[in-house]
Amino acid sequence: MDCGGIGVPTRRHFLASTAGLAAGAGLAIASDAAAEGSVVNALIAELIDLCGEWRFAIDPHNRGLQQRWYSAPEAAPDSRTVVVPHTWQIEPALVDYYGTAWYERGFTAPAAWADALITLQFEAVFHTATVWVNGELAGEHIRKGYTAFTLDISHLVRYQDQRNSIVVRVDNAFDDRMLPRGHSSDWALDGGIYRPVQLLVSPKTCIERIDIEALPDLASGTGRLTFVAHLRNARTKPWVGEIQFRVVDPETDVALAGGSGAHRIQLKAQSRLDQRIDATLVSPKLWHFDHPHLYRLECRISGAAGIHCVTESFGVRRLEAKAGRLYLNGEQVRLVGVERMAGSHPDTGMAETASEWRPDHADLKNLNCVFTRAHWPQDRRVLDYCDNHGILIQCEVPAWGSGTFEGMGNEPDADLLQNGLEQLREMIARDRNHPSVIAWGLCNEIAGQRPADFHFAQRLLQEAKGLDPNRLITYASNTLFDTPQRDVAALMDIIESNEYFGSWQVGTAANLEQHLDQLHALFPDKPIVISEYGYCACTPEHPEGDEPRIQILESHNAAIRSRGFVGGSVFFCYNDYRTQVGDRGIGALQHRVSGVVDLYGTRKPSYDALRRESGPIESVTVRHQEQRFWLRIRSRRDFPMYTLRGYRLRGIRFGQGGIPEEQQSVLLPDLPPGDEVTAELNFAGGNAPERVTFEILRPTHFSTYSLEWKRSA
Repeated sequence: MDCGGIGVPTRRHFLASTAGLAAGAGLAIASDAAAEGSVVNALIAELIDLCGEWRFAIDPHNRGLQQRWYSAPEAAPDSRTVVVPHTWQIEPALVDYYGTAWYERGFTAPAAWADALITLQFEAVFHTATVWVNGELAGEHIRKGYTAFTLDISHLVRYQDQRNSIVVRVDNAFDDRMLPRGHSSDWALDGGIYRPVQLLVSPKTCIERIDIEALPDLASGTGRLTFVAHLRNARTKPWVGEIQFRVVDPETDVALAGGSGAHRIQLKAQSRLDQRIDATLVSPKLWHFDHPHLYRLECRISGAAGIHCVTESFGVRRLEAKAGRLYLNGEQVRLVGVERMAGSHPDTGMAETASEWRPDHADLKNLNCVFTRAHWPQDRRVLDYCDNHGILIQCEVPAWGSGTFEGMGNEPDADLLQNGLEQLREMIARDRNHPSVIAWGLCNEIAGQRPADFHFAQRLLQEAKGLDPNRLITYASNTLFDTPQRDVAALMDIIESNEYFGSWQVGTAANLEQHLDQLHALFPDKPIVISEYGYCACTPEHPEGDEPRIQILESHNAAIRSRGFVGGSVFFCYNDYRTQVGDRGIGALQHRVSGVVDLYGTRKPSYDALRRESGPIESVTVRHQEQRFWLRIRSRRDFPMYTLRGYRLRGIRFGQGGIPEEQQSVLLPDLPPGDEVTAELNFAGGNAPERVTFEILRPTHFSTYSLEWKRSA
């Protein structure tokens, strides 16, 4: 089987690339002699990028429905061209506009599509989308602003190269029947089609998606793989065929599992079927934040009507909570991280491009922050980056704040609970195959001891465990300071506490020490994670000044470092962030000041402090003789804590006038926590160096420690 030659990647692979296909391009056609024992013309699949120019108009008086803008989009007054992904919230005239707006664009469909399944796929629209194709209702995605959705528009498409019109009515008005509820959230609620859109043209019998579970069996040295292919037959006749798979190591392009047999399948007309396949991977390369090794699953169905083939990336890894500690692939780890608040650049907002999120996430690695969390489901392309570069991430349902369930009795409002369950299901369905996603967060800073809040988190916990039983489930609590045993956090796999002693809370690092000791005494069998801490210049008594941020970072880390039961921490936050409740700035620059970089990415002194505090290297000392240098390197034994494998020492020699003249590097032996090694670098140049810069590099090539040596006068 060769999916690589004939298949088209799944959506997540398509979105990771920068190139799309022009609307109206022909279907991919291939021949395959393995299908039904003869050569057939096989309808494969095709993705058509619908990003780019759309017509746009706001609708402050809600006239669009009455005037049927969906059937005559040119009737929308004052429409103009915008580029999708798009949000209107960054435009000076529309910063405070929360309501409805309309988008429209066209595409053409060649005759070859007539026997295909055509689906319209939105990565996210905030927060309610109603979609029409050629004036006919195609579907809705209501009050769920961060998850992807797909609409089957096959029956609405016009062929023979006629223009097809897509109209989307978007509503981002504050709403008490959704999460985030009303005005409760502390981030930017930017309206619009703010993530990519595409058409997927595929066979009417196809693989809609594949769920992958890939766990290491450390005792046997194998990987236990389970694939669930979600199949659909949109034809009016039954479909009979075969399903095959294989696992490929992209580094060698060698198939490692599968491909040796086919499973016979039957699908009734107009039906769906979930096909499970189990496999074993011998001696897998385990995914780790320092070794983010990915495998490629190729899955194909074939029958008399044709072939459909998709690919999906995955990693073999497991993060476990055992006996009050965190273990990654069997090794105890203590993780250090920082949270990035997406959508904070004033020029792009939530419709951020790779030019915003890519350097920011590279910065997380440069900061030695291998662990992060996000208050809402993230852009799929961001998760692809985390998969490929090694960032552990906790993705969350956007239930934020004590006001979320305020005024409710013993149970949350039924529509709010349903909205939370739907967002959880859609988040897990889309993102479960990402090895970087190591935990599902159910909510943030709700009133975790109030009955309605408690039962909401409890119900989502039950749902998440049923959908994804081998991934950790948690929630970030700020109600663990009094009677913490009554908090719904007690039900979770990890106890996560948001603490702001010295900022939002009165107190110092001494109060944090007491808080941590109390939590450990109550929950000795569960890891403790500080899910937020930091300094926010958000009140008159806490003005901006980076010194308090550094002092809190260092003193709180010292309290955490001395307590081995703390499995991780997330500093809040990487960037000053745009938010609809911001107390600094106006318009698109309304924000809160909490970051080690500002809205535009300019670094503050606390940036270097966070890099230093988060690094796994405790100390480096240098001695030299002429051109020979010996560096004594010691790894941290406490926090962060993990074995350094595959790290490299690099030195660059600079001569007279500051000119770089020579580079040398050496691979370091494995460094367990608290261990040390002496590494030697010999420069071959004839002149004595004026200075040498040393870097200790991770296997992913990101720097984890920097040191400069200068020749004394």
